[in-house]
Formats: sequence, C-alpha cells, structure tokens
Amino acid sequence: MGYTTKLAENLYMFDLFEQGQPGRSAAYVYHGVKKVLIETGSALSHPYILRALDELGIQTNELDYVVLTHIHLDHAGGAGSLAQVSKNATFVVHPRAARHLIDPTKLIAGARAVYGEQLEQFFGEILPVPKDQVLIREDGETLDFGDRIVTFYDTPGHAKHHFSLYDPVLRAIFSGDALGIRYVHRFTGWPFEFILPSTSPSDFDPIAVEMTVNKLRTLDAKTVFHTHFGPSPAQEALRDTLEGAKRFARMADRLYHRGITWEELQVGLEAEIQSLLIDMGHSEEFNVKELGIDLELDAKGLLYYEDMKHAR
Repeated sequence: MGYTTKLAENLYMFDLFEQGQPGRSAAYVYHGVKKVLIETGSALSHPYILRALDELGIQTNELDYVVLTHIHLDHAGGAGSLAQVSKNATFVVHPRAARHLIDPTKLIAGARAVYGEQLEQFFGEILPVPKDQVLIREDGETLDFGDRIVTFYDTPGHAKHHFSLYDPVLRAIFSGDALGIRYVHRFTGWPFEFILPSTSPSDFDPIAVEMTVNKLRTLDAKTVFHTHFGPSPAQEALRDTLEGAKRFARMADRLYHRGITWEELQVGLEAEIQSLLIDMGHSEEFNVKELGIDLELDAKGLLYYEDMKHAR
C-alpha cells in the first residue's frame, strides 16, 4: 500500500487533500465483511476517494455504506458525486442532515453566505444524493458492519446535524469535528501536533461541546479518529476539545461588544491560540496565521455565537 495507511485490521485512512492541502482532511475505509467509507470530503476530493478504493481493491459499486458525520462541505460536499458512481451504497446521516443531502439548495445558500464567490473554488460542485440511498441514524441506534456493530451518537457543539460513531472492537470514536481538529505536522510543518476545537459558523455552542464530551467519555474509548486529521489518544482529544472550547468562549465573551467585527475577534483568537500553545509547553513563538482559513471561520463562528447570545 502506498496511498492508504493501515490503522488496524480492516481499517484504513487516506488523505482527501482538502483545498489542495495535505494533512487537512482524512477519510476512513473499513475493508471487511462490509465495505464502508467514512466521510467524502468535498467534490474536489472525489479523485482521491477513487484512488484509495482502487488501491484497496474495492470497486465503487461494492461500497455498502458511506457514513457522513455531518454535512459541512469539507465532510460531505462530495457525497452527491460519489452517489453517481456508487449506486449500491447507502449514505448514513444525522436526522437533521438528511433533507439537505437530498436537496442541497439551502446548504449551498448557507455556504455561499460564508464563502461567497470562492465556494466552488474551495468545494467544487455540490450534487444531491438520491432519497432512496439515504439512511438516518438516531442517537443510540446501531448499524451492522458485518464483523462489528457500531453505534451512533448525537454529538452537537460544532454542528447540530452532527453524529459520531463508536466501534466497540477498536474502542474507537470517529468524531468528525465533534472532538476538535488535530493539527498535524503534514499540514502545519511544526514539530508537534495539537488539538483545537472547531468553532466555525453557525452552530458552535460551548455548553453543547461539554455535553458531547461528557457523553463520549462514558464510552471508555481508547482512540479518536478525527476527520481533521487522523488518530489521537481519546483522553487527549476529549480534554483538549473541552478546554479549548471554554477558552475560546471566554475570550469571545471578554472581547465582545456591539459592532465588533470578525476580524477583531480573529486577532483575539490568534493571541489565545499562541497563549494556549505556550501553556502546552511550546515556548517558541509559531506563526499561528499559518492555520489559514480556519482562523477566519472560527472567528466568524465565535461572532455568530456571541451575537445570538446577546440577542436573547
């Protein structure tokens, strides 16, 4: 194997090269009794899915399930493109996500409000998934992968339409963005890796993050598989996501005033991340601006959170 990375028996990971960047987004493939893909990335990641499946000897029409943790475009924007060539696959989604997968009109409009004219440049064409290929999983419901039964958990905080799935064989959580982003060397070039919460628009809620972390802690998981990017020790992901969400929320509360811009919040966010890295023991000053568009999205999400809170 050259492109895919074997993580465990019958489980592989590969890079989706989201926005052309390595180490940004990953997808996972179960190659066991059932053939299961977790996450599609955007439509621009479609060629990398085909490459990974080909390397594993899986035909697109052999996929049994495609699991989408939530329908943000860097996780599920390519679902429609994959559905066109994987007509036997069932696309498994959160109850709040299904209608947007079947008819992405509102999803596209919401993304257009955030990304503007850069939408297609970042994510490509967003196509619908046929209704008869969509399966909803509610909180606590399961799915049989043939050699294991996985359980789905409603995990808001990053998005209201987000679930995570638990594999009891591996004692692993596939967390999407619910347990933060693991920034890896492949993406940052820095000599260490770390986890930050994702506060992008428009559902960030630190109280919901804490509820999600507490729910997932009860599973006694060993590993978390992030979409961004790769595996973390579960306790590290749970701890750092919760503490980071609290810090970001406190920072936003401290800086917020009527009329504040997301650009102002981004300056505060950059300082908070720098402080957090120092607290982690990384005394050298790294240029946090290298985290790129994540800073803008997180600042916009924090601004939306504060605006909604102060409008109540």
